[in-house]
Amino acid sequence: MKLTAYSVKLKKVVEIANPKIVTMKNGRKAVQGVAAEDPSSKVFRILSDKDVAEVEKQIG
Repeated sequence: MKLTAYSVKLKKVVEIANPKIVTMKNGRKAVQGVAAEDPSSKVFRILSDKDVAEVEKQIG
């Protein structure tokens, strides 16, 4: 599973570079990083409960 997110700035789905898992105020987990194509655009993807473990393995 590639880590992807929709970039509002680029108006397309991009791969996430330098991903890190963050916890939002409501307790849900999300992946935050920058778009691989344009390092100046930040991207953010909210994770489902079943995806959290899989993404943590990928990131390390």
